[in-house]
Amino acid sequence: MTLVDEIPSEPTDARGRVAELHVLREQALAGPSERATEAQHAKGKLTARERIELLLDPGSFNEVEQLRRHRAQGFGLEARKPYTDGVITGWGTVEGRTVFVYAHDFRIFGGALGEAHATKIHKIMDMAIAAGAPLVSLNDGAGARIQEGVSALAGYGGIFQRNTKASGVIPQISVMLGPCAGGAAYSPALTDFVFMVRETSQMFITGPDVVKAVTGEEISQNGLGGADVHAETSGVAHFAYDDEETCIAEVRYLLSMLPQNNRENPPTVPSEDPADRRGDVLLDLVPADGNRPYDMHKVIEELVDDGDYLEVHERWARNIICALARLDGQVVGIVANQPQSLAGVLDIEASEKAARFVQMCDAFNIPIITLLDVPGFLPGVDQEHGGIIRHGAKLLYAYCNATVPRISLILRKAYGGAYIVMDSQSIGADLTYAWPTNEIAVMGAEGAANVIFRKQIAEAEDPEAMRARMVKEYKAELMHPYYAAERGLVDDVIDPADTRQVLIRSLAMLRTKHADLPSRKHGNPPQ
Repeated sequence: MTLVDEIPSEPTDARGRVAELHVLREQALAGPSERATEAQHAKGKLTARERIELLLDPGSFNEVEQLRRHRAQGFGLEARKPYTDGVITGWGTVEGRTVFVYAHDFRIFGGALGEAHATKIHKIMDMAIAAGAPLVSLNDGAGARIQEGVSALAGYGGIFQRNTKASGVIPQISVMLGPCAGGAAYSPALTDFVFMVRETSQMFITGPDVVKAVTGEEISQNGLGGADVHAETSGVAHFAYDDEETCIAEVRYLLSMLPQNNRENPPTVPSEDPADRRGDVLLDLVPADGNRPYDMHKVIEELVDDGDYLEVHERWARNIICALARLDGQVVGIVANQPQSLAGVLDIEASEKAARFVQMCDAFNIPIITLLDVPGFLPGVDQEHGGIIRHGAKLLYAYCNATVPRISLILRKAYGGAYIVMDSQSIGADLTYAWPTNEIAVMGAEGAANVIFRKQIAEAEDPEAMRARMVKEYKAELMHPYYAAERGLVDDVIDPADTRQVLIRSLAMLRTKHADLPSRKHGNPPQ
């Protein structure tokens, strides 16, 4: 039965017009065909509307331009003018707070972007910026609609321009639920967070066929740009999950930790975890011997409310941890060295990961807590030639530029330039604390003794005994736990068991912090 069969060809009254409207809406909601829906499900993927239902609170979705259709001619397009034009746009709520969303409908033109499709996305992005509410894109599209030529490409330009305009103003989250190739991949790269689903989502600039033609390398789509590749190797994806339901549930959780925009603070929730809870277990979690590794995740779990946190970029640059958590109900961003991976050193990838996270926290008024146990920057020809100076400076710049409350805590080692870069007092940390196991110095005692006492060691009858003596002397003079505190470089040396209470009280004091940056168009951070 066709649309013409279902409604009068010329409705003569309001009831007829309303009946016509309902039929059109039903057609738009149903999508192109049951067969197309079955094909989508056969790939292990949900439809665009099913995804929106998972993301938003029940019954809260308000669709915009549901009846939009393209106006393109040629290549058979004039005979195919489905409603929505392959993208569903609108707004709803997540836990009662407004969120804007657009979702590619792969059943229509493979979710490919045409002029009308792009215009709908531009409109919802403009609405999100104007309303000051997060924007979530549910991506499942085949790139630009080739039949529409350069008009489709221009549509991407408008999206990129709006991604940039919204950056640091509203949270932008990209959820990759299907293919994303070519220039289309740059929109997710411009957003704050990228989620991917294993096996069904891919991102790459040039696909496997082009790679093979140009370089001769053979590789699958997932091997080139799948979720695990981008979560572990490239760092493009912040989160990767096994299925769409889990992925979208985690998007909702992330939104609960973020403010609506850069003019608001993140939502605070009541906490049943006592603010004055002691953490005696910390005394056993962190070995006093600086050469013994431990899992920094366990330290974080002991400090935050109910041991609950959301780690960002969990599987990329594992020598540093970036996470969102709550302390006494208040959202905080945590940056922490991970002694279990590369001894917690800073390298190129760790510097980039932490810098981006610090910038995000600062943009959205999230206080930053830095947990230090860092032996320095990773030495090596590859690191130097790869630009560790330039990349390390990104983290330094991010911290120096951040105006949110900043608290640093030195657990054990804090050596050399890495100590300065990791939000030391000298670059603007509001409060700096240390445990009695801290060692703050230019370098480790062994290396320092070898440099300072080289001559004495070389001339000694027993060089090894002399070296051990000089190491002990250096530690006693310049690396004892209270050396930095005596010079005002650490605000207090605290009992590890009191750390949670100290952090919560400090955050409460800093809640009204106000800091102005110099007037400028924008900075010029290292790239």
